[in-house]
Amino acid sequence: MNSIVPEQATPEARTLAERVFQQLQGAIVRGELAPGSKITEPGLSKTYGISRGPLREAMRRLEAHRLIERVPHVGARVVKLSMKELLELFDVREALESMAARLAAEHMTSEEVAGLREVLALHERQSDLKRGEAYYQREGDLDFHFRIVQGSHNRMLMTLLCDDLYYLVRLYRTQFSASGSRPQRAFVEHHRIVDAIEAGDAELAELLMRRHVSASRANVADRYAAILTQEDETTA
Repeated sequence: MNSIVPEQATPEARTLAERVFQQLQGAIVRGELAPGSKITEPGLSKTYGISRGPLREAMRRLEAHRLIERVPHVGARVVKLSMKELLELFDVREALESMAARLAAEHMTSEEVAGLREVLALHERQSDLKRGEAYYQREGDLDFHFRIVQGSHNRMLMTLLCDDLYYLVRLYRTQFSASGSRPQRAFVEHHRIVDAIEAGDAELAELLMRRHVSASRANVADRYAAILTQEDETTA
């Protein structure tokens, strides 16, 4: 992933901008900075104790990853997808991640599959999953979906799903996917996908991932629709 910090910036400045980016994207993913909320450099600088230079570079990177957007006559705000845009995002996920699972079944090494098993073992120990409240996955190598895309060994898919769309997908997956029995079901589905990948069954891995993302899509759509209804009732 390329840094947006100018090349002439010092290593210290680039490192600080990276830390600021990680801090702010985490706040957006967790909902601490709510979807649609207006954000300003002075406000963020005061809230998070961040100097304006690294903050400006971090905001540019957040915009590049579609987590914030610039609105004419309004300024910057945290992205808030419409229902149509959200469903389109999950349609793209379903197509691309099922392809990634197929390729992973064909190309993942035994060491990579073992790494997937270790990630799931780590997830199983999470208190939120044990209580059935949520299934929160940390980013990168601790993210099940990220690891499968990496295991596809397809650079185009890795660019699209682990860079271009990654943080936006993670935002909605984190904030809207935990409800009812969905966290536990998602965890079981993950194990079945790994079983298919380990067996080298590309067709089954693709099918299971497609069903998995489709179920998440339906669950997120229901949650989002409920939130929109609640907002309408509040403003009525």
